[in-house]
Amino acid sequence: MKHEDKEKVAARFAQMWNEIISSFREEDLIENREKELLLVPYVADQGLRVMQWPPFLLASMVPIAVDMAKDSDGKDRDLKKRLENDYYFSCAIEECYASCKNIINELVHGEQEKRVINIIFTEVEKCIEEDKVITDLNMQSLPDLYNKFIELVKLLKTNEEKDRVTVIKIFQDMLELVTRDIMEEQLPSILESSHGGSYRRPEGMTTLDHEYQLFQPSGAITFPLPQTDAWKEKVNRLGLLLTVKESAMDVPANLEARRRLTFFTNSLFMDMPDAPKVRNTISFSALTPYYNEHVLLSIKDLEEENEDGVSTLFYLQKIYPDEWKNFQERVRWDEELKENEELLKEELRLWASYRGQTLTRTVRGMMYYRKALVLEAFLDMAKHEELLEGYKAAESISDEEWKAHVKSLLAQCEALADMKFAYVVSCQQYGNDKRSALSNAQDILQLMRTYPSLRVAYIDEVEDRVGEKKIETAYYSTLVKVALNKDSESADPVQSLDQVIYRIKLPGPALLGEGKPENQNHAIIFTRGEGLQTIDMNQVSPIMLIVLLLVKLC
Repeated sequence: MKHEDKEKVAARFAQMWNEIISSFREEDLIENREKELLLVPYVADQGLRVMQWPPFLLASMVPIAVDMAKDSDGKDRDLKKRLENDYYFSCAIEECYASCKNIINELVHGEQEKRVINIIFTEVEKCIEEDKVITDLNMQSLPDLYNKFIELVKLLKTNEEKDRVTVIKIFQDMLELVTRDIMEEQLPSILESSHGGSYRRPEGMTTLDHEYQLFQPSGAITFPLPQTDAWKEKVNRLGLLLTVKESAMDVPANLEARRRLTFFTNSLFMDMPDAPKVRNTISFSALTPYYNEHVLLSIKDLEEENEDGVSTLFYLQKIYPDEWKNFQERVRWDEELKENEELLKEELRLWASYRGQTLTRTVRGMMYYRKALVLEAFLDMAKHEELLEGYKAAESISDEEWKAHVKSLLAQCEALADMKFAYVVSCQQYGNDKRSALSNAQDILQLMRTYPSLRVAYIDEVEDRVGEKKIETAYYSTLVKVALNKDSESADPVQSLDQVIYRIKLPGPALLGEGKPENQNHAIIFTRGEGLQTIDMNQVSPIMLIVLLLVKLC
């Protein structure tokens, strides 16, 4: 397979994999650090020309390689054996070297400095090509160079002007380590051509006096750098490669996350047909009947104790201790508790409701259909450059014309997803609850705000005048969506109350038989497409299962 084809396949898989991992974080199955270790770059770095695996597969590889090189004593047999037998070990070293080179070239802009850097990299790559890195270079000082680069990466993450002098000093220290210790025999006079003088420090001259000849002039080092998502991702990933020493077996720690990942990765080796393009899949609807179960657990529900003195919230915290810890990290519990207590309460209600028998949990699971369709539509429609940039590129790229183009592509993907999938929740009592200003109606409205493509059907009972004096109760099957009203101070639409889409008068009461089937039947007219999936309350699907199911919709 050609390198360009490998890039395309890797970029397609990266978007799908990252969406699954991001959903794990949103569901609090993993913590922030685990997410970093599991993600692959959203934006493919074409300058590296290496396969970039999730960091957890490459964990501890670079520190081990540094220690092995230091203890090699000029013999490379053990290191070669490890490189030949461990694919991820070689991937980690290749990517680490390519990333370090890429970042140095981004930072160094002085003409003399670039010339010196190019000489060093040329010599290193000559040793790599001739398979003489261990035998020809002095690896005793490699740990010192490794530690210096870790310091540099930490400063690049903070990216503050006050650290500029420190960055220059690190570059000078790294240059001295390379030229005087690691490559002393290969580069005996590397600075001679750069300074018109001897490389050896004259007697009486301090190290600082000599070092400031390079990297010191204004413009020699560009720091701080403009921050883009791609740059942050690159620096953060290199930091993980250099510093993470935990075993891949420990990531992720959550058993449910492990189970889902195991299921998904095993499914990749199944004999499955090629997924059709989203445009060629059947259109379908999902329908869920709902009566008066919990939509969203209230704070009172969570804090109320049973006869044993145990509250629902306490019970959930003990049943899901790692997910509770991950939730606190995600919402910055201590900070938000002081700044915005109301927002934190809403997040707490959602966290508990996603772990209970609630309509909110069911709706989130079913709306993964739309999320997966948007992603698959992007993979179908994106050109090679757009694929390598990633479908989240519209938020990070600086070129306005390109950004508008990518946003237009995403809008097309979302429109296609809405053509192929519709989700209707038949909330039998929504009209009565709304008139009575019950909390269930407000919570259903909030669901429609969260998922604007969600549709709610209900039976509306109204008093209609027949003739001059007679008043009869009329029944209507009604379909509503969230209304989009424009704010007077903004051109962007703001989601407000619900808005009637269809209203169909019924010949009489709709509930003639059993409640749930009749509630479901009256809403079928609002579904569309070639298929209809009826989903009861508490049935949910993780996004990776949705992705696999969509393959079957030919």
